[in-house]
Amino acid sequence: MCGICGELRFDGAQPELPAIGKMLARLARRGPDHEGSYSDGPVAFGHRRLAIIDLSESANQPMVDNALRLALVFNGTIYNYRALRTELAHLGYRFFSDGDSEVILKAYHAWGERCVERFNGMFAFAIWDARRHELFLARDRFGIKPLYYALDAQRLRFASSPQALLAAGGVDTALDPVGLHYHLTLHAVVPAPRTILRGVRKLAPAATLTLTPRGERREQVYWTLTAQRPGQPVSETEWLAATEAALTAAVERRRLASDVPVGVLLSGGLDSSLLVGLLDRIGVDNLLTFSVGFEDVGGERANEFEYSDQVVEKFHTRHHKYLIPNREILKRLPEAVASMAEPMVGQDAVAFYLLAEKVSREVKVVLSGQGADEVFAGYFWFPLMEAAQGGDVERFRRYYCDRSHEEFLRTVAPAYHGEDETARWLAARFADAGADTFLDKVLRLDVTTLIVDDPVKRVDNMTMAWGLEARVPFLDHELVEQMAQMPPPLKLRENGKYPLKAIARGLAPDAVIDRPKGYFPVPALKYVRGDFLAFMTEILHSRACRQRGLFQRDTVNRLLAAPEAYFTPLQGSKLWHLALLEYWLQLNVDSV
Repeated sequence: MCGICGELRFDGAQPELPAIGKMLARLARRGPDHEGSYSDGPVAFGHRRLAIIDLSESANQPMVDNALRLALVFNGTIYNYRALRTELAHLGYRFFSDGDSEVILKAYHAWGERCVERFNGMFAFAIWDARRHELFLARDRFGIKPLYYALDAQRLRFASSPQALLAAGGVDTALDPVGLHYHLTLHAVVPAPRTILRGVRKLAPAATLTLTPRGERREQVYWTLTAQRPGQPVSETEWLAATEAALTAAVERRRLASDVPVGVLLSGGLDSSLLVGLLDRIGVDNLLTFSVGFEDVGGERANEFEYSDQVVEKFHTRHHKYLIPNREILKRLPEAVASMAEPMVGQDAVAFYLLAEKVSREVKVVLSGQGADEVFAGYFWFPLMEAAQGGDVERFRRYYCDRSHEEFLRTVAPAYHGEDETARWLAARFADAGADTFLDKVLRLDVTTLIVDDPVKRVDNMTMAWGLEARVPFLDHELVEQMAQMPPPLKLRENGKYPLKAIARGLAPDAVIDRPKGYFPVPALKYVRGDFLAFMTEILHSRACRQRGLFQRDTVNRLLAAPEAYFTPLQGSKLWHLALLEYWLQLNVDSV
């Protein structure tokens, strides 16, 4: 788990090594253990390392294989690297390190661009192939690891965060009207390749991008998810057995691919509690677990300790519990927002940031439950969509999208008005082949796209801000492929996630299994009052906000006048959404 960056020139000039240095400085928190750089003709790489596998210097990056004439920068973990290493050794390859990075190099040499199809893991990497004079970029199937780039006629620059690209200079920081429409309507999800900045793009999940110094460019999608019933009928008993086997294998892979201890972020919900139970079952001793809670606001409970405590008691974990006062949230908000690769409106972003700070003092690697709700239909809006009438886009937007197109037009200045980009994008996605039912389409969209730029991105950004690697077993692609074939009614039973509840029975405490669906709440960012209201008022009335002219003032004033009256269908504060976007721009764009 690391930070990567690089530059490829198209104009015959040498890469700007000072720009590589500036990008590395902005990526330092992602990789506190080592810094390295590399250049060869038109290309230059930079790398910040978080040492997880093969802690020796031989695994430092950029990793160069002079015999193969390849160089690599890599962020992530390849969980099946040992099996691939054995296969490559049988093909005659010899290794100078013991980690997964060198396996990527050899795999690329052996199998070319299709090597990514063999990787089980989370990854973003770049390989300079001096034989072919090509730069090869790749991103994992679910976009767990980020890969941003800025491209013009002179060069390509890439990095693990937009902030690194901005630090290098030369990036068009004007707002992208299409990206802005997605952000304000699609729950802050801006699907690749766009971001809200015109000059910053991101490689799509399950995609590769190959470029040459002549400016030639080739992008390919190497994996898609099919959500259709299998050819042979499968009984409920068989589905549950397959779920348990696939999830256990995913947990085991993520536990073993580490040369440092692995902990669990224990929320007190079903997903993380099940992870603890499975780790206990496969024989993990002295497991470290971590929980965080906040102050209640507006009658909303802000911790789940009553449930996480039961899990700790049952499995005798080495538990760490943190209760964070609201004054600390407000004090640390600037840090958290500055660490967001893109504006993230979810309340739990700051929660993960503050939890990761404390967890990073104890371990370097944690397992987290992200993905379970998307894979197993755990959110409250799935059955509402399923029961609704109308077309696919209408049914989805009613229960997911933060604003209608008409409200978007009332929110932003006329300069940013345009077509209903979100409706157009959703219609195209729902028209994609390979899904049997409406809910199959929704779940596939969620797990392949929406989750990428919402909870998965939050977890990566907020943990990596403290040099902490978060692994997500529920997004193991082999598990997801199996579960996408499962009939949605089986997932929806018992208010969602029935297969997980069934396999958890007798393993996790019944109170955790039978409890209502919980979230990771920071109520002070939902029920905006007191110092938090003053904070958001200052942002939205600031000179920078007024000069930017992004928001229509009557909309801003209406939200400020009744901050607890306007919520999205997903129960987020519309006031916080606007304040967060403006504040992110002030901290990450205006300050460049």
